[in-house]
Amino acid sequence: MINEEDSHTAAEEGENYFVSMTDMMVGVLFIFIIMLMVFALDFRTKTDTQQIALEAARQAAKKVAALQIEVRQHIAAMDEAAVARRTLLERIRDQLASRNIDVVISPKSDVLRITENAVQFGSDESTLKGQAERNVETIAQILREVLVDYVACKVEDGTRTCRDTNAPAIETVFIEGHTDSTGIDQNNWRLSTARASETFKQMIASAPELRTFSNHNDQEILSVSGYSSTRPADKSDTTEARAANRRIDLRFVMESDNRERLEQLRKQTDDMQGEIKILIDAIGGAP
Repeated sequence: MINEEDSHTAAEEGENYFVSMTDMMVGVLFIFIIMLMVFALDFRTKTDTQQIALEAARQAAKKVAALQIEVRQHIAAMDEAAVARRTLLERIRDQLASRNIDVVISPKSDVLRITENAVQFGSDESTLKGQAERNVETIAQILREVLVDYVACKVEDGTRTCRDTNAPAIETVFIEGHTDSTGIDQNNWRLSTARASETFKQMIASAPELRTFSNHNDQEILSVSGYSSTRPADKSDTTEARAANRRIDLRFVMESDNRERLEQLRKQTDDMQGEIKILIDAIGGAP
């Protein structure tokens, strides 16, 4: 027979078991709720991150596309400038040829080489003499006549005026001096620069208007450089080759002459656009 005390004890044990089971179920439920919250938060975070990444990729793609358009526009402008420069050099060459002055246009159409038949320097000399001096005077006068159509700005009666046009314009005309490979290299650097300087002085003495021509940065277009024997016109070791290398070149640089760099930028943007497309596809979107 079960007495009252035993019954009470059994009841307490049953109640404690029920409480323990309830606590455990509440605990499990609580853990489940926490796990669900973590999962939901993680899902939301991942979704937000995905959306942010997708939007960033879309914006980047738009910027790259805009940059590509800009690069292509610059390249088109440089192509136009290259055509204008070729026309300019041909005009100068033809006018000089009509006066029996021999010049050669480089393959890239950026240099007008004044041959030794037109302007020749003696070995270790930088002075223009006789026919060479007269030819430089003629070259200067023709440059004055032709360049006026290709310069961005010029000074007239003390007033600087610039063309209100997007037509290609000259940035610089380098008067480049060269030597043959004989002699001391250090002296040849000085000599080549002296030849270019002498030619420059003779040009502006014959056509002072050349100093009134400037680019959009308000810089005179005529400039001087010397290359010693580093850029020979003829690499053979003969008397004729050495005479040909003692020369003056005129290098014409247009204001938009950065094609090589822009081509590199275009390639980079093409690569970037491909990478962005991969990123967008990976995160499940499309611009």
